[in-house]
Amino acid sequence: MKHSLRLAVIAGIAGAMLAAVPARAEKADRDKPVNIEADRVSVDDVKKVQTFEGNVQLVKGTLIIRAERIVVTQDDDGYQRGVATGTAGVLPRFRQKREGLDEYIEGEGERIEHDAKAEKTEFFNRAWVKSGLDEVRGQFISYDALTEKYFVTSGPNGTRAQPGSGERVRAVIQPKSKDGAPAAASRPATAITPTLKGAQSIAVPRQEAAQ
Repeated sequence: MKHSLRLAVIAGIAGAMLAAVPARAEKADRDKPVNIEADRVSVDDVKKVQTFEGNVQLVKGTLIIRAERIVVTQDDDGYQRGVATGTAGVLPRFRQKREGLDEYIEGEGERIEHDAKAEKTEFFNRAWVKSGLDEVRGQFISYDALTEKYFVTSGPNGTRAQPGSGERVRAVIQPKSKDGAPAAASRPATAITPTLKGAQSIAVPRQEAAQ
């Protein structure tokens, strides 16, 4: 699974869709520290909760997440779970380099949740993910980094939209050459476009306000 996003999908289907995603994140990112910048930071060491608010930027190697608010919790084994949210007009976004390629995966949603232990990332409401020239949209997208598959649905939280709602899963899949790469005519001059990976610790480069 080393080439562009391939979605086993019929564009416009109203039900759920399971799709193979041959898009692998940069392996080196796993061992990189997490750096977060924000306008305000609050830390609850007892509950192991860190809240970052205001123009938040999280960087871990090639991975960049931007949001208005990111809440990070940590379990007893040290694994972290992050929840990123935006504003009415600006959705949280992520972007990460693909392994061995000068290309990126990117996506957005009203809420992005990442579970570092399960290596799973979920996008809720107005969800969108793009790899190369291929992209998919739905009300819910779940990406499993271990199996490298997306699960996309037309309804919220993994459900199927109600009949007559007009909500559909939509995908754009570009033709591929025999080796699985995008056709030469469709290849962009500059590939722009994320798989979230977890971190075991968080470094905050600016001042923290413990609460």
